[in-house]
Parts: sequence; structure tokens; C-alpha cells
Amino acid sequence: MKKKSLGLNAFLNGLRSVLNLSFPLITFPYVTRILSVSGIGIYNFSNTYVSYFILIAGLGIATYAVREGAKYRENQEKIDKFASQIFSLNIIATIIAYLLLFASLLIFKNLHNYVSCILIFSLQILFTTLGTEWIYTIYEDYTYITVRSIVFKVMSIILLFILVKRPEDYLIYAAITVFSAVGSNLLNFIHVRSFVHVKLTTKTNWKHHLKPVLVIFASAVAVTIYVASDTTILGLLKSDYAVGIYSTSVKIYQVAQNLLSALLTVTIPRLAFLWGQKRIDEYNQVLSKVISSLGILVLPPAVGLIMLSREVVLIIASEKYLPSVNSLCIIAWAIIFSIFSWIFSDCVLIPAKRENLVLRNTIVTAVENIVLNFILIPFMSYDGTSLSTVVAEFTVMVMNGYSCWDIIKPVILKKDTLKNLLDSIIGCIGIVIVCLLCNLGFSSLILKTISSVILSVIMYGAILVLLGNKNAYSLLDRAKMIWKSRQ
Repeated sequence: MKKKSLGLNAFLNGLRSVLNLSFPLITFPYVTRILSVSGIGIYNFSNTYVSYFILIAGLGIATYAVREGAKYRENQEKIDKFASQIFSLNIIATIIAYLLLFASLLIFKNLHNYVSCILIFSLQILFTTLGTEWIYTIYEDYTYITVRSIVFKVMSIILLFILVKRPEDYLIYAAITVFSAVGSNLLNFIHVRSFVHVKLTTKTNWKHHLKPVLVIFASAVAVTIYVASDTTILGLLKSDYAVGIYSTSVKIYQVAQNLLSALLTVTIPRLAFLWGQKRIDEYNQVLSKVISSLGILVLPPAVGLIMLSREVVLIIASEKYLPSVNSLCIIAWAIIFSIFSWIFSDCVLIPAKRENLVLRNTIVTAVENIVLNFILIPFMSYDGTSLSTVVAEFTVMVMNGYSCWDIIKPVILKKDTLKNLLDSIIGCIGIVIVCLLCNLGFSSLILKTISSVILSVIMYGAILVLLGNKNAYSLLDRAKMIWKSRQ
């Protein structure tokens, strides 16, 4: 198999994440003006409700499949057999998820007003399974799914502006959302035959697969509980207004977090493959590159978001949401901790088959987060919720790092890694200075924001180059090669 470029994969997956994040950012201001408040409420509740059943259908299979499947991708017979077993287990989990969903709709009368919208969103359960995106991840092929995402996102935005015209059109909006998210997954299932031959089989070898799958699933459930608990507890102890303010800061925080995590996701199959092949030296080289690259990429967005929090809130939301500025300043720190926590869990612990430690760490963090919410929210409201998230992300980062210290120690304690961190911190001081000067020099909100971002990037890059940062010089050399190839 031709070796894919991690840099190209990171760009493509990052682009796909930007598209996934851009869709709600583009559509939300429009639909809030068109749809009724109750229609938006039904839409959001139904979408959230179905997400729990998508989690059940997923069963942690995708993460497990990438880890195990990466070892077989150069053996066609083994990968065909493995993919068919995993897909069949996924189908069984999907059927169980639908049975539970339909049972809940029959049992709980309070859900009757949401049935139509829930059934529309429930199409995501089946099409997510048929999408088999874990196979594309195993083969590190992001080109097809990125191009597909662009096409379907553009089509969905056009359909939204054409079809959603009245307050009662929330069901059409739900259908367009499903089309945007998973509409192309049937094409995925057809196209995936260029990699493997996937078929249903009764010989699923479930005794071998089920235990690690359920451990990863339990971790996903724990993460979902502690992520959702923030908003739930805030709503119980405070008000819908507090939830609205916090949700704004979280949405902005998640844009930056998801973009950075997309750069990380593309390295997971490569690391899993190298670890499974016992090629430890190559594994350490790739892991070192991941940590070094993200080391210089994670700090600037967090610092920039803190410095421009007011401007970002005004541009993305409005003056009504200015109280979320402090909350955003606090939660921005969680970007750093969550990304490194993810490196330790998904790039080290799971490839090393230590998912039981990931589960333990996640459960401890979930309990800590819930307790902190009950302690901090009564005094700090949505700012307390943001602080509890930061503390929880820091805790899980430390615990995950400790759990794989024997593996990452040679990488973390390398002179280049430590110098990289110091270079990034000095570069971020430059970002702070640039933002302060732009705040004094420009009165226009848009001009101030654009100038701050552009000049911060230039300042940060210049500082890294002056400090002799290897990653910065590597990017410069790559840019020169691209430039020369176009001459």
C-alpha cells in the first residue's frame, strides 16, 4: 500500500472538520430568524436524544477497528475477514439501538410531540453504520471523504435556503441536517469495496472482539456523561439564560478544539499500525513528530482566543452574549489539556491495548467534573462550569500521561521536545503583545480582529524561526518546495 503523507492527511481531515463546524455556524443565524422558538427547541431536543442511540449503535467499534485493522491492512484476506466481522457486530448494535429507540417512543408519552423529528434524526443511526468511515481511517484515505463532505455540505446549504421558509419548517431543517451529516454514507459503503470486501457474516468472533469494544464503549459513555453533565447541572441549578451563555462559549471553544483534534486523528492508524508491527523505533519517531507539531500548534489558538475573546463573541454571537467572554477566557485553557490528553489516550494507550486505563481515568474525571460543577456553579454560575471543565481536562491529561509514562518518557524528555515547548511559550508572549497593540491601535471590531490574527501568526512564526525551531524550519522548507514546484 502506498504510504500516505501525514501532512496531507492532517490538512484534509482538518478541512473536513472545518466544514462540519461551518455548517451549523452558517445555518444557525438563518434558522433562528426563520423558525419558531418551539421549533428550534424540538429540533435540538430530538437531535440530542438520538445522539445517545447513535452512541449505542457505535459501541466503540470505530476506535477499536482502527487500532486492530491497521495491523491487517497489508494482508487482503485478513482485512476482509476482520472488516466483515466488525461490520456485522456494528449492524447488530444498530438493530439493538433502533429497538431501544422505538421502545422508548412507545413507553414515554412525553416524547410523543417529538416523534416525527426523532424519527428523521434516527436515520443517522443506520447511515453512520453504513458509512464505515473507520475503514477509510485504517487506510489513511481522507481525500474521498473530504471531497464528498464539501459536495454534500454545499448542497445542504442550498437546500436550506430554498426549502426552509416558514416557522413550521423545522422538520425540513432536521432532514437537511441528516442529509448533510450522513447522506453520503451510502456512497461510502459502495466506494469502500475498492479497499476491502465487506459482507455480513455470522462468524463474528464476538468473544474476541466484544471485551475491548465494550471497554472503549464504556469510556465513550463516561465522556458523554461528563460532557453533557455541565449543561444539565447548570440548567438545574441556574437558568436557561445561564445555559445559553455557557453554550456560546463552549461552541467557540469546540471549534478550535475540534480543528486541532482533526490534525491528531490522522496519525492514529499510523501509530496503531507501527505498534502492532512492533516497529517501536518508527513508532517513537512518529509520536515525537506528533507531540512536537502539536506543541507549537496548540498554545497559540488558546492564547489568541483568550486575548480576542470579546471580539470573537461579538462576531460569532452578538452583544447579548457578552457575559460569555469570561467563560470563554477560562475554558480556552482546556484546549491545551484536552489535546495532550487525547494524544496520550488515542495515540499511545489505545494502540498499546491499555483501554482499561483510559476507562478508569475517564470515570475518575467524570466524577470529579460532576462534583466540581455542584460546588462551583452556585457561586460562579457559567464561569464555574468552564472552570470545572478546565480542571477535569487537566486531571485526565495528567492521569493519561502517567498511565503511559513508560512509553512516552523517551519522547517527552527529549531535548528537542522541551525546547519546542519553550519556543512556543516565548512565541505566545509575542501574540499577547500584538493583540494588546492592535486593541490600542484599531477601533473597528473587524479590522482589529483580522489584524490581530494575521500579525499574531507572523509574529509567532518569526519568533520560532529566530529561536531556530526545527518544526518552523521544516514548514518553511516545505513551503519553498511547493513554491518552486509551481514556478
